[in-house]
Amino acid sequence: SKEGSDDPALSGLAGGCAFDFNKKLDDLFLVGTEEGSIHECSKAYRGQYIKTYDGHHMGVHRVRWNPFHADVFISCSADWTVKLWDHKTTSCILNFDLGSAVGDVCWSPYSSTVFAAVTTDGTVHVFDLSKNKREPLCAQRVVKRAHLTNASFNMNDFILIVGDDRGGVHSMKLSPNLRKIVSCDEEKKEGAKEGDIDAAQKSKMVKVLASIDKKYA
Repeated sequence: SKEGSDDPALSGLAGGCAFDFNKKLDDLFLVGTEEGSIHECSKAYRGQYIKTYDGHHMGVHRVRWNPFHADVFISCSADWTVKLWDHKTTSCILNFDLGSAVGDVCWSPYSSTVFAAVTTDGTVHVFDLSKNKREPLCAQRVVKRAHLTNASFNMNDFILIVGDDRGGVHSMKLSPNLRKIVSCDEEKKEGAKEGDIDAAQKSKMVKVLASIDKKYA
């Protein structure tokens, strides 16, 4: 950028650790860095980023846009935290301290308010923000002598896959109690269209945001 410009240049940034493209707004993507900052970027601007989110103080291991709400994303870090964000503001909405470095976080494909996170103490944490905005619905230790590094929900079945730093892959079936939070299948049985389901799931997240801050109502 030119000298004296207020535009934040991409040059000189810390190394990138994670990135994710917005599923609804094609131009936007996020970059998590080694220093803990998260940068929102656009494919329309090659030499600068749009804004910076300073919430973590150690490396960001994962950033993920919510699949149903285009404004919402989540991040996790070596600083033991998972943070929920609205990309329109640089302050995080919710903060979760999981007591150990967080290797990965992922949204479920069937509910806008459900996500899973894995930590280096070998524990899987599953949250549903519509049920509890402070504590996980389930926290289970999967391995004792390995660090969990990756997590992914199955797109069709109620299964969560996690990987560890020793090369192990662990498959877990969500309990019937956790499945009660799923509503998309019921909507599909009633003949709802995909757009209707997406709108219903977005509305579910909007209600969670409104319960935290009235400006989202």
